Amino acid sequence: MQTKISKNTAMAVVIANMIGTGVFTSLGFQLEYLQNTWSILILWGLGGVMALCGAFSYAELGTSMQQSGGECHFLSKMYNRYIGYLSGWVSLTVGFAAPIALAAMAAGVYLQQFTTVNSRVIACLLIGMIGLVHLFDLKKSSRFQLVTTAFKLVLITVFIIIGLWEDTSINALDWSAHWTAEIVLPSFAVSFVYVSYAYSGWNAAAYIVDEIKEVRKNLPRALIGGVLVVSSLYVLLQVVFLKQAPISALRGTLEVGELVAYRVFGSNGGRLMSAGIALMLISSISAMVWVGPRVTRAMAKDFAVWSVFEKNNKKGVPLRAVVLQIAMAVLMVVTGSFEAILTYSAFVLQLFMSLTVFSVFLLRRSQERTVYQSPMYPVPQLLFLGMSLWVLGYLCYEQGMQVLIGIALLIVGSLTYIINEYLEQKRNQNG
Repeated sequence: MQTKISKNTAMAVVIANMIGTGVFTSLGFQLEYLQNTWSILILWGLGGVMALCGAFSYAELGTSMQQSGGECHFLSKMYNRYIGYLSGWVSLTVGFAAPIALAAMAAGVYLQQFTTVNSRVIACLLIGMIGLVHLFDLKKSSRFQLVTTAFKLVLITVFIIIGLWEDTSINALDWSAHWTAEIVLPSFAVSFVYVSYAYSGWNAAAYIVDEIKEVRKNLPRALIGGVLVVSSLYVLLQVVFLKQAPISALRGTLEVGELVAYRVFGSNGGRLMSAGIALMLISSISAMVWVGPRVTRAMAKDFAVWSVFEKNNKKGVPLRAVVLQIAMAVLMVVTGSFEAILTYSAFVLQLFMSLTVFSVFLLRRSQERTVYQSPMYPVPQLLFLGMSLWVLGYLCYEQGMQVLIGIALLIVGSLTYIINEYLEQKRNQNG
């Protein structure tokens, strides 16, 4: 009998996937164009609303089609095999490997100050060691994820409490009514794109549906609960960042979290907090190393070209798929190509999430009542799709070349789909 994970573990996977580098690095860019505190908080609040609307939608789809794989499975069922395949292709090739590489490299940079080892070497070692944890036993994966996510939540909570408690004479807080003029600026829309990236990962539990106990009850709780926890922390973190440093120090700064840590805790405390941020990223890497191979396994079950990665070990872990995920992430760290790949894939990843949320409308038409029903239907779906179009429109307008490369990725995926159809046809003819 396959081991199943609890609601708390599933929620830990969601939280760990969401809280990565984005929340600690986005504010400096936003302050280039927005100065009002209300504008910043509305921006991060909207990101939470979008993620929550998506969580409602994925909970309904996941409890109705109880199989791991996320968008790959949902889109195959609600549209056709080809669209589902392309979604899985993007997730398999770059959707998880690139963020794993990014988080590992960020952790490597933070940890490099404590050792003479190169940051890329540290990143590769982290990916390898975390991969080993997820290779053999779902129970070990579950415990490791719970412990590392709990550490992350405790550290962030302590950071927030001390940051809110400590008073500073100079800060970036501005509670004036000027926000009404800022939220209609084009720069507000641009900033939202980066916020939406910081919230990515809210759909993580939908990729491991097969492994969740009482999935009809626990999947919605894990998705929605995870989003609510992270949204609250994100908004409070922005208040701490703005309270503990002036705009002149924050504006244009990439490592906002590190900057504020040094201002709050001093030199030694700041170094320890930097190490803490690096250790927090271990939880993110772990969650993605866990989730990503489940997409590969779903692809392997449905498509012959990937069938070599279908096999599980005795504990139900997709061993070969985990090894593939680790190898791809390490390759991206070594070649340094992950940042470009992540940018190129952003458009298609957002596009497939939009198609998935839209499929809730198709699901409602196909049956009288779903297992879990999204509250206030169809408002969450329409809100998500509206904000998603906002993001997609910006990417097309401002990053046309990256969008074209993302489309090229889909063309390559289409070619592998043709190969898959040929292999399946040959297999059917022979057997």
